[in-house]
Amino acid sequence: MIRLALLRHGHTDWNRQGRIQGRSDIALDDAARAELAAQALPAPWDRAELWSSPLLRAEETARLVAGHSPRTDPALIEMNWGDWEGLRGLELKADPASGFRDIEDWGWHYRPPGGESPAEVWARLAPWIATLTRDTVAVCHIGIMRMILARAHGWDFNGPAPFQIKRNRLFVVEITQDGLTPRDTPIRLTKERA
Repeated sequence: MIRLALLRHGHTDWNRQGRIQGRSDIALDDAARAELAAQALPAPWDRAELWSSPLLRAEETARLVAGHSPRTDPALIEMNWGDWEGLRGLELKADPASGFRDIEDWGWHYRPPGGESPAEVWARLAPWIATLTRDTVAVCHIGIMRMILARAHGWDFNGPAPFQIKRNRLFVVEITQDGLTPRDTPIRLTKERA
């Protein structure tokens, strides 16, 4: 059995403004850098393989909490939101003509205009997961975490999610020949590096 711990990147200016980032390469903001510099991966995760999305916000988060650079893989890049990148989700939701839907109503084949569906994101994640040979931390994005946790929990983007993704926590799934199994309780980052 191999364990995969997922960590969401720190805040960016776009996060705080409610803008959809997707594949836009937005860096962490100064407040996130300061917060993450005071935290670290807890044992035994501080000795795990370290991967991240190649986007700045994920790579920098990984370096700050681990104290070294991660390996990167394009499979971990955030979901492509196409024409909606840079726009505010609340404004799209308020416009009935936009086609925007809450995540509870997506299903696996919902696709933003010019973007990716959850099924397409999973199709690029599954081969990467299959290459893992030891316990791994992946610093990535909420969309990537949703796809992996949805598979682990057996959730099909219909109705409320059986998990709530928060920052500064590791969400662990076990990888076996039978698939993915979620661990019940997320693990908080520690307040200082060992």
